[in-house]
Amino acid sequence: MNKVIISVLGQDRPGIIAAVSDLIFRQDGNIENVSQTILQSEFSAIFIVSLPRSLSLEQLRAALQAGLEPLGQHIHVKPVLPGTPAYVPAPDREPFVITTRGPDRKGLVARITAVIARYGINVTNLQAVFKGGDAPGDNVMIYEVDIPADVDQKRLRRDLRAEADALDLELSIQHRHIFEALNRI
Repeated sequence: MNKVIISVLGQDRPGIIAAVSDLIFRQDGNIENVSQTILQSEFSAIFIVSLPRSLSLEQLRAALQAGLEPLGQHIHVKPVLPGTPAYVPAPDREPFVITTRGPDRKGLVARITAVIARYGINVTNLQAVFKGGDAPGDNVMIYEVDIPADVDQKRLRRDLRAEADALDLELSIQHRHIFEALNRI
């Protein structure tokens, strides 16, 4: 089996996941992982798919384009290099959730993630909900991160709070299990 990454982007509408998954199935492919979301009115999804060795990337790409272009979707297909391991957090890392709440402004993501990156922390998932309109100060960013055991968490919290204060943001850092329990996820 060959593995590929398929990305699909376009205007959201019902039936996109059904169309993509059916096209993959018809090519004798198996969806191993998928992440899908709608940002404003735009659909986006990333699939990791195993395919029979007899199917070329060009054949898969042609089948996907033929089936998805009528739905207004754009695709990109890329092989997963052989031997590329799945992401598994190192055993010396703990999952945390960093949330910020406050007014939207340019540079929020760049400045908060710059602090996170300085500590060698991997962002595994990022969500931003910019409400604007009636509640422009009620925007929420949720950063799921894996924090290495050797990170000085007091310094990390201090540096994140300083950056959040400079951006006029409320900041919270919680172990993911606590975040999920409190938010009933």
